[in-house]
Amino acid sequence: MSAPDRRRGPVLGRTVLGRTVLAVAGAATARALLAALRAEPPGGRSVWERTNHRGEPVSLLAGPAVAGAAALTAAAGAPTPALCAAALTAGAGAGVVGGYDDLAGSGPQQRTDKGFRGHLLALRSGRVSSGVVKVVGIGAVGLVSARAVTRRPADTVVTAGVIAGTANLVNLLDLRPGRALKAGLLLGGPLLSGPAGGLAAGPVGAAVALLPDDLGERVMLGDTGANALGAVLGLRLALAGGPKWRCGVLGVLVALTAASEKVSFTRVIEATPALRAVDELGRRRRPPTAPGRPRAGEAANGPA
Repeated sequence: MSAPDRRRGPVLGRTVLGRTVLAVAGAATARALLAALRAEPPGGRSVWERTNHRGEPVSLLAGPAVAGAAALTAAAGAPTPALCAAALTAGAGAGVVGGYDDLAGSGPQQRTDKGFRGHLLALRSGRVSSGVVKVVGIGAVGLVSARAVTRRPADTVVTAGVIAGTANLVNLLDLRPGRALKAGLLLGGPLLSGPAGGLAAGPVGAAVALLPDDLGERVMLGDTGANALGAVLGLRLALAGGPKWRCGVLGVLVALTAASEKVSFTRVIEATPALRAVDELGRRRRPPTAPGRPRAGEAANGPA
């Protein structure tokens, strides 16, 4: 880490007790924000309503709730002032950019722009899709946040890729109830230890708090929540090792993203007993949905 990152910051995230407090704060903040958003949905309730993989209405309001809680509590648990600013930038920035894609990308034309290939084809035809804006925006958010981790140009670019890539991966998994939040918990749990563990505590608590609503198919994260949660956890993931570690992580993220353009993650999960068991844990057992009625995120993110 660079010299500015070694300055001592808040002590809240440095102890087990402090991280427990942060997790509880993340959960409470997420629940409070969701309640407030449900009471007064910005722009009206219909703006945030989408159709899930069963063809049933589901609210995207969990997205802003997770984004706000993750950004605020990750910043509160950051070990240095520089990382505090980076956490706020990653969480809030990725959430805002994801929110733009959630709201602007819901039209019929935008829904045809699936994956990176679809966005590139849109550019070739002279049209800037909301997905392209999101890719560029989250890349910029990653670069700004990465400056808190390293000031070496090449490592900064790699770190930005880890932050943006993790945000994208969590978003790719938001295709079935609870899947993205479970991925956040599986990623964030091991990241609770170490000097920067406080960064992950609040976001993990927020994910736990909203998991029952997501599993119950009352809400979904959308790009807003998935990108924000992934970006904050991506920042913490980048801090788990040095430059070689970050290069390795980026390689895995790039490989998974490339695979998502060709392979359905949902089919892989359903065909793998262990993954299917984790994926279905806590989910309501209901009759299969008639084909051809994708979850909102599935239409936007391609075959994942």
